[in-house]
Amino acid sequence: MHVLCFGGDFVEVNGTLIWYYNICKREVWLMSRNIVPDQHNENIDLGKFLHENSFSRKKKEISFGSVKFDVILDTKDKLVIGETKKSSKYEAASKWQMMFYLKTLKDAGINAEGVMLYPEEKRRDEVLLDDTSIQTLNNMILDINSIIEKEEPPKAEKCKYCKNCGYLEYCYA
Repeated sequence: MHVLCFGGDFVEVNGTLIWYYNICKREVWLMSRNIVPDQHNENIDLGKFLHENSFSRKKKEISFGSVKFDVILDTKDKLVIGETKKSSKYEAASKWQMMFYLKTLKDAGINAEGVMLYPEEKRRDEVLLDDTSIQTLNNMILDINSIIEKEEPPKAEKCKYCKNCGYLEYCYA
């Protein structure tokens, strides 16, 4: 897997960093240094609640190497992993996170499909991994490693996600 060392600590690219990479590069740098977002942020609380209370009958939070996905869905024909999100607002980032999980499984010789689960919207989206997405993921991983290696975080750039971000005060206080 892709591991970098900064300041004596090891950082491994994981699904969370892939997700943040697709939202805000600065968040990647902050997360890689264990600078945690505001834990009193209501969006973080809601996300934790949904994660803990959705799909309670399924196997939850499965660890495989450096990745943790939320559920294994019951199918007879194939392995399907699910990732639960509070909304589809971050749909692209969530799908890339899922593709990272699928790539990690594929690299280990396990073929799987993914499903994004949005319980509040009563929505499910299939996610499939193909050669193009594998190449894009490889490029993301290289860029994430480059971000993590830097001494300073990337400059804060306002975007549509900033107003609900747990790092808002860190970036703009």
